[in-house]
Amino acid sequence: MTPAMQVLGYGALAVNLLVLWIVFWNIRAWPKVRRTEHRRFTDCISVLIPARNEEFRLAACLESLVAQDAVVGEILVYDDHSTDGTAALVQDWALRDARIRLVPPVPLEAGWLGKPFACARIAEAAQYEWLLFLDADTRVRPGAAAAILQEAIDRQATLLSCWPDLVMESFWERLLMPLFPFFLFSLYPAPLSLKYDYSQLGVAHGACILAQRQAYRRTGGHYMVKDEIVEDAWLARRWRAAAEKGIFLDGSELVQLRMYASLGEIWRGFQKNFYPGFRHATSFWAFLILHGVAFLLPFIISPAMLLGERHLWPFLAAAGCTLASRGALAARFRQPFWPVLLHPVAQAMLIALGLSSWWRCITGKGVRWKDRNYFSTGENGRK
Repeated sequence: MTPAMQVLGYGALAVNLLVLWIVFWNIRAWPKVRRTEHRRFTDCISVLIPARNEEFRLAACLESLVAQDAVVGEILVYDDHSTDGTAALVQDWALRDARIRLVPPVPLEAGWLGKPFACARIAEAAQYEWLLFLDADTRVRPGAAAAILQEAIDRQATLLSCWPDLVMESFWERLLMPLFPFFLFSLYPAPLSLKYDYSQLGVAHGACILAQRQAYRRTGGHYMVKDEIVEDAWLARRWRAAAEKGIFLDGSELVQLRMYASLGEIWRGFQKNFYPGFRHATSFWAFLILHGVAFLLPFIISPAMLLGERHLWPFLAAAGCTLASRGALAARFRQPFWPVLLHPVAQAMLIALGLSSWWRCITGKGVRWKDRNYFSTGENGRK
């Protein structure tokens, strides 16, 4: 084995051992949102749902919300210039439950991206003390709203975001979507974020974010992230930077989300977030190289051991650590295990997706999502 290959092999193994340790630490020490029975709330939460062309997904979300108890005072849906039957669907549901109300759209203001603007507009229409932002494809189990609120109060947090249970039905969902928790929880020390208030440890998932209304207004809310494509993560960071307490918990037993339903949706959805989601192009390339060397190369090199190349064992050990990390997360989040064995296929596709996102951004084509184009140039500047 050449010196360069030795460095790569032992480097990949070192990274994977660290990742495996972080994964098991997260699994053991990262708390779940607890179900609550001991306290009853009344009219505390405004549920806020930005919806753009969500006619076929929104009904399940609304059905789960009307089953919530009296803690939910109102359910507001912002029709973000939908061209399908989203508005009519909401109006039909409003006849069934008086808490549901449609918030009509206004023209997108200069300097804003679509989702942050929709969230800011709908927050202005809210009446109650707590704002629960949900994506239109989110579903919550009975008692979820009260449990999330109780958790925020107990932990003295003015923002609480929940990691959802990722619902996966198609082959491509089961193959690719588990990479999302793998990439997050292999690098992000979730338990540490509960102990220290550093803004860099701020993380949120847009599917479920509970914010105290006064703190939301005090910080500026979505105005702080008005031009961010990955607005949820940056909201969490800037919330902490504004000296507010924001936390991120495992809410997978209470919140469900089916992010994408096909390979095309997965590709377009991650393409939108991939390159533009990095603050600098340097960090994007560092991420891509890290994942190529640590989580893909070992699977390419390891088969050479079958030809007698025993000195390549660090690559085989690194591949084993990757599979162990993936398997542990699959067990924690109740995901199927067969995609773990296809990790190198999924990893290669993800790297290709990242390169596609980068290429579309630097060539000025932009990335497209729900009939809107998003652009990123240079060091993640926007135009």
